[in-house]
Amino acid sequence: MIDVDIRGRVGRFDLAARFEGHGVTALFGQSGAGKSTLTNMIAGLVTPSSGRISVDGTILFDADKGIDLPVQARRIGHVFQDARLFPHLSVRANLTYARWAGRRSGTRDFGEVVDLLGLTALLSRKPETLSGGERQRVAIGRALLSGPRLLIMDEPLANLDHARRNDILPYLDRLCVEAAIPILYVSHSIEEVTRLSNTLVLLSQGKTLAFGTVADMLAREDLVRVTGRREASALVSGTVTRIDSDWDLTHVDIGGAVLQIPGMAAEPGAPVRLRILARDVALATVPPQGLSIRNALAATIESIAGETGPYAEILCNLGGQRIRARVTRASVSDLGLQPGRSVTALIKSVAIDRGQDTPAPPV
Repeated sequence: MIDVDIRGRVGRFDLAARFEGHGVTALFGQSGAGKSTLTNMIAGLVTPSSGRISVDGTILFDADKGIDLPVQARRIGHVFQDARLFPHLSVRANLTYARWAGRRSGTRDFGEVVDLLGLTALLSRKPETLSGGERQRVAIGRALLSGPRLLIMDEPLANLDHARRNDILPYLDRLCVEAAIPILYVSHSIEEVTRLSNTLVLLSQGKTLAFGTVADMLAREDLVRVTGRREASALVSGTVTRIDSDWDLTHVDIGGAVLQIPGMAAEPGAPVRLRILARDVALATVPPQGLSIRNALAATIESIAGETGPYAEILCNLGGQRIRARVTRASVSDLGLQPGRSVTALIKSVAIDRGQDTPAPPV
């Protein structure tokens, strides 16, 4: 667990951050929101003017008690946008460097980290021969082998193209599940943070607007301006119930309702999370017939937002979970949509991209 309640200033930029996070905590905000300033304060590179920082009960900073652990004593592994590997060292030597330089014996087995990040075939190679995604995997491995009590990942995929991002995301999925240490994941990509994190912290202009579970944060209409209206979405959790091999469809129970997802790599019984974009959800007042859409699920409208402009954001309860739909205000009027009304939510199977399904990280 990470517990942060600090204030500080860097130049003319004021920061006031307060949040608690379990497992994987995502810091989300646009450029200039204060993400890097906050992580620098947590890492000990910048000193807050007041407040307290603790990780799993160990106090890293407490202004009132006069505690301010130096950088090395904080034992924080840091992964940056660029891998920052030593070009003259092999992958194996890069992996073990932090442990040697920090004089730490480490609690994590070298072979375990190599296997976790798929690095076995790379150990004898030099950084210049690696792809961007491979270099980032080595940087993550080096940070893990330093024996950290907290891992900060500062926009680790920002410098990768779409193909390289897709290559490394499955490794991050596994890392977030198996790392067994708190992870602070910094990004301005809502797709990444919803895929990987337990807790979502929203930053804007140096202030913490809100924090909580990812599903709860995405359900808040007042925060859509921060996450981005085009990216407005919902996160639902479920369990794989069966695989229809004839049609390559995976059935996911999300609490009584069942979603059919094409081409999803998962085994029956596996817990998964699915991100569903509001723009990919339509609503019907009567159960439709003769449609190609396979996901037509009973739902109840909870709220409708959107007083001006052409669109309305509708929050629906579906099997005890929430999904969001974006429809025109004209449709709201024509269909008589209002809170409490029963509707059928229509979700195209192809709209739930395989890249948006992920094992749920442990709390």
